[in-house]
Amino acid sequence: MTDRTARVRELNLYRQHFGLVVAGTKMIEVRVKYPRLDDLAAGDTIHFRINGTDETCDVNVLRVTEDPDFEALLGGEVSTNVNRTADRDQQLSDIRSICDPEKEALGTIAIQIERAL
Repeated sequence: MTDRTARVRELNLYRQHFGLVVAGTKMIEVRVKYPRLDDLAAGDTIHFRINGTDETCDVNVLRVTEDPDFEALLGGEVSTNVNRTADRDQQLSDIRSICDPEKEALGTIAIQIERAL
């Protein structure tokens, strides 16, 4: 068994998604699998911030799963856990409007989160 120290990651969120995290209704965060997130794992903490503000929210990472693209990722998750204000097709469209195909080609991760107490 490997002994691992939990880490704190700092990530930015758009205001609308930040509000869902604060309310506890966003339980899956979707990200491009950038190399800096390769070792993100259950037990880590994410310190979310709305870019350019002092508004922050900490969450615990419960699970991290990898998929080749956003379509596969959303196919494996309950869409309301990602964003209860949009259906799956709208979520895919929204994500792809932020991330170009070159970024998506790096792979994707679904991060199951819960508000830290």
